[in-house]
Amino acid sequence: MRDNLLKTLDGLYLLCIWSAGVAIFFMSIIIPVGVFARYVLGFGAQWPEPIAILLMVVFTFLGAAAAYRAGAHIAVAMLTDRLNAVAKKVCTVAVDISMALVCLFVVVYGTKLCLGTMGQNLAELPWLPVGVTYAPLPLGALLTLIFVIEKMAFGSQHNRAVVRFDHGLEEAEQTELAGA
Repeated sequence: MRDNLLKTLDGLYLLCIWSAGVAIFFMSIIIPVGVFARYVLGFGAQWPEPIAILLMVVFTFLGAAAAYRAGAHIAVAMLTDRLNAVAKKVCTVAVDISMALVCLFVVVYGTKLCLGTMGQNLAELPWLPVGVTYAPLPLGALLTLIFVIEKMAFGSQHNRAVVRFDHGLEEAEQTELAGA
């Protein structure tokens, strides 16, 4: 059961990574298109900037969830490195609970923000409801909350092969062990 849950969360992690990667890929294409249209063709297209901003929001919030699971967020450990094991554990639990509460707050109020602005449209993109542009905020917070709960239940997952990108090596090791 535990292994199946962790594999499912590995898939969710990969979904976050790929979504963030696709968002930054398209953003890096759209921005030069806008610059080209403005300075070479002589007209400012309305759509590149809001689409690029939306992609940056997707990249930021989904990427942050993946970074949390990977243990890649900036941490100041100067204080906790000097604590004894019990105090370190207390700090870890306090941080995990604080993270869960902040994520829960953002999920609840971010969802309210999305629903409250669904009837409004962007001026540059009249077909796109404003609530959709805010959707990465509660979605990213929900994914981060899931990874926080995972950390609280199963410990840090930053050493998993899917996070280290060496799952090919892990599969080779398992095949080697099975053949021995």
